[in-house]
Amino acid sequence: MRGPAASELAVETTGLTKRFGRVQAVADVDLRVAEGDRYGFLGPNGSGKTTTVRMLLGLVLPTGGRVRVLGGRVPQDAARVLPQVGAMVEGPAAIGHLSGRANLRLLDAAVPTPGGRRTRRRRVDDALEALGLAQVGRRPVRAYSLGMRQRLGIASALVRRPRLLVLDEPTNGLDPQGIALVTDLLLQLSAQGTTLLVSSHLLSEVEHLCTRVGVMDRGHLVVQDHVDALRAPTGRLLVTLAGGAQDDDGGRVPAAAAALLGARLLGAPVFGPEGVRLVAADSGDAVGDLVRGGLVVREAVVERRTLTDVVLSRTTAVGEGMGA
Repeated sequence: MRGPAASELAVETTGLTKRFGRVQAVADVDLRVAEGDRYGFLGPNGSGKTTTVRMLLGLVLPTGGRVRVLGGRVPQDAARVLPQVGAMVEGPAAIGHLSGRANLRLLDAAVPTPGGRRTRRRRVDDALEALGLAQVGRRPVRAYSLGMRQRLGIASALVRRPRLLVLDEPTNGLDPQGIALVTDLLLQLSAQGTTLLVSSHLLSEVEHLCTRVGVMDRGHLVVQDHVDALRAPTGRLLVTLAGGAQDDDGGRVPAAAAALLGARLLGAPVFGPEGVRLVAADSGDAVGDLVRGGLVVREAVVERRTLTDVVLSRTTAVGEGMGA
């Protein structure tokens, strides 16, 4: 699939490579994150995701290749482009004896920001409010729970209202309400034009949030595509028929389904709380044949691959990775 044009890229790497001594952590990675993308960056532990992100942010220098972020080269143009990037990598960091509000004010003051001190209070207040921390903003961070620290880390990435937001495991340690808050916030930011690069092990969360994904394995970028393209049909139908084990005629429904579908039936029908469930090859008019044969079809769904299927099929077992 053709990628976005270079002029539309928020992140672009070409041949990006990193070695730590004799270990090659990242190998020849061509990452493409378009302006406005919600990009999920996936892969097992040790696949090279964190090292790649650290090179994007100028925290680690590449051994080879090039990095461009928001149109500028990194690290050469870091002073110009990185103030437009908000990031939380490898967990939140804060000064424990200071309040959440004081931590954000120090962070905001560290880098020149449009509006400077005149608008700092508003930026800090907005970031705390967005993450549900307005009521505890004056409390010392050492008194925060794990989930509150995680929210403060995300708030610190947002305080300068970045064009590009890079988050590593943003929902780590959050309860269901916190996960919903953060997910909704990221969708709102995307709608306002912020580009998202999110690394996460929660594939169902990425599948809901992201429009494109890249998958790393042993230092290589092995997948980079739109989520909809990756979630292609498997060629199977998941069908639920009315009837069950308590029917007066017992196994009539499974037997009838088997007779009507023939070789299109994949495996034996099973009884479930909603009726008889079966898997059929998505070929011919399988549902129509069942209906014409007198069976009641309650549901028929085309089975699609999940991101979990994609990642597991393209990555190495845990413990066989390389790099960070």
